[in-house]
Amino acid sequence: EATLDLAERRRIRSAIRELQRQELERDEEALASKRFRPERGSHRQDDKENWPQSRHLEEEQQAALAALSQQLEAITDVEELTKLLRAAGEYEERKLIRAAIRKLRSKEIEGEALSPCPRVAS
Repeated sequence: EATLDLAERRRIRSAIRELQRQELERDEEALASKRFRPERGSHRQDDKENWPQSRHLEEEQQAALAALSQQLEAITDVEELTKLLRAAGEYEERKLIRAAIRKLRSKEIEGEALSPCPRVAS
């Protein structure tokens, strides 16, 4: 913006584009080298040491989800399920609640479809 010469502005813009292109290439090379970097041995050792603890936490979470699933089976009100959905924090809990809502709504729709339609008097 400091120069009024259009040719000089073009050269500056092309130099800026070239620098940006080179920077992108360097970033891509850095990402590629990180992607294919071999895993460190100490990291694997950490995983082995923490495996029993993470396995225990996973089992606890599965048990809690199973209990939640049983509770959801007993609920027959969409509004109550919606309140639970808003209060839930974990992804898996929300997933179960949304599935229960869909199941309840499909039952309601089936019930409406099976009930006889009132006939219009002619």
